[in-house]
Amino acid sequence: MARRSIPVLKKLLSSSQNPSPCSRFTSRRSVTYMPRPGDGSPRAVTLIPGDGIGPLVTGAVEQVMEAMHAPVYFERYEVHGDMKKVPTEVIESIKKNKVCLKGGLATPMGGGVSSLNVQLRKELDLYASLVNCFNLPGLPTRHENVDIVVIRENTEGEYSGLEHEVVPGVVESLKVITKFCSERIAKYAFEYAYLNNRKKVTAVHKANIMKLADGLFLESCREVATKYPGIKYNEIIVDNCCMQLVSKPEQFDVMVTPNLYGNLVANTAAGIAGGTGVMPGGNVGADHAIFEQGASAGNVGNEKIVEQKKANPVALLLSSAMMLRHLQFPSFADRLETAVKRVISEGKYRTKDLGGQSSTQVVVDAVIAALD
Repeated sequence: MARRSIPVLKKLLSSSQNPSPCSRFTSRRSVTYMPRPGDGSPRAVTLIPGDGIGPLVTGAVEQVMEAMHAPVYFERYEVHGDMKKVPTEVIESIKKNKVCLKGGLATPMGGGVSSLNVQLRKELDLYASLVNCFNLPGLPTRHENVDIVVIRENTEGEYSGLEHEVVPGVVESLKVITKFCSERIAKYAFEYAYLNNRKKVTAVHKANIMKLADGLFLESCREVATKYPGIKYNEIIVDNCCMQLVSKPEQFDVMVTPNLYGNLVANTAAGIAGGTGVMPGGNVGADHAIFEQGASAGNVGNEKIVEQKKANPVALLLSSAMMLRHLQFPSFADRLETAVKRVISEGKYRTKDLGGQSSTQVVVDAVIAALD
């Protein structure tokens, strides 16, 4: 009897040590979240479909949320990048609901039309932009073990919008850096690292040239770093940072940056880890949050993709999982994220940017079918 059981035992041990690929994405029930009474009440979320592929990918999120019976419902508003300003009723909706999901908004080049994305960040004081760039199992990339979080100051720097023509042919653009904004973005970055068991925060700068502006940013980061002795802190000049990103991205963990550098670094990191179509992100302040595709490159797409309805919904689906965690619906977030990762890993249904030919709807149907 004992002898017969030995081969069975060996087989069981072997299967536990070599789990099947799908088992990596099986969500495990957890007892770490105990909701307060009333936490399951449906939450209103402001929805801005936006321009280009925006309606396609926000529509994908709506379908998946409905399939999961997620406790959220959307208040939809039409906003487009060529508007002079964000409509008042949209701002009021976000202030009331505290949370918004949005597609990309096209920003006209030149012409004096300000970016509605920047308007939203300033109006709602969404001072921190967060983009998570990581390898997705089953999606081949040049580098492995990439898991970078780029935290970018969102309200000042080169995006202050203070430009004027001094004399004909000479334009002056002001870069504004303040100690208040630098300190609070540094605090957010270290707090994020602490709460998410991250080991290192890297400050990205150009203080060798902009000694006062970026020097103030670095000074603020250094002061905050002293309050988190358990987290390693280092600094890197932005041009060296870009070179290091494309050669050894696995060395980075959490990166904290001024406004413009963060945009460049986040899009570079996204391209390295699998493309902007799969990287989630959001913008958060003390009272409000807007979730959208993490990297700005390609978030509006082009006419051909819109006509063929082949936009990649993965980035916004993962951003909506971030939104669900923000709303304290962790099990729904886990289910959504697990389903998306399973579809990517299996490789049957992928949009063109990931080497496939699937339409947005086909990917959405696959994610819904993969939901636990």
